[in-house]
Amino acid sequence: MNSLPDDWKRAAAFHGHTCPGLAIGYRAAKIALRELAASRAADEELVAIVETDACGVDAIQILTGCTLGKGNLIYRDYGKHVFTLGDRKSGAAVRVAFNGGTWQEDEEYKNLRARVFSGQAKPEEREAYSRCQEQRWQQILTAPEGELFKVEQVELDLPPRARLFHSVTCAFCGEPVAEVRARIREGRPACIPCAEQYSRGWGVTFPA
Repeated sequence: MNSLPDDWKRAAAFHGHTCPGLAIGYRAAKIALRELAASRAADEELVAIVETDACGVDAIQILTGCTLGKGNLIYRDYGKHVFTLGDRKSGAAVRVAFNGGTWQEDEEYKNLRARVFSGQAKPEEREAYSRCQEQRWQQILTAPEGELFKVEQVELDLPPRARLFHSVTCAFCGEPVAEVRARIREGRPACIPCAEQYSRGWGVTFPA
């Protein structure tokens, strides 16, 4: 790893290991920052919208400074390696979508991965899988951008800056909860886990 960029090393250290998913997020973050002529956000200057909860999100956080705790990382559960970055100052936004290009998971790789994750892989199979993973993330880091990603400028309604809310005490468990997330149960404030749900099969639940 000594010859690799320092920001990649920081992303790998934060994530805990190197893998193809982390490499996807890393490349996407680099592309988005370049397109916006922006640098890492110290506060909420940038907003990231991620459409996956996979490994690449950790690289997005490290490189862009958009984090869940600061309120400028927004997660949409679409299961897609798509990352949109917006700049509050300029109003510009860029969407970076991983399309995989010619990188396809063949049956041999899928079977090997299945054996590793099921705990049935032999030592030599685990080593083979590790080599394959390393080859894949190195390929993602070095492949021509156009082969792996679709990049487009987009219109983005940036969300307001994160707000701080007063806390109320759940009458049932005694734990504080942000008032914006509190529910009413039996006429008293309740946190979401303590709020019983009512439904008649319409697909919508309501606090009791």
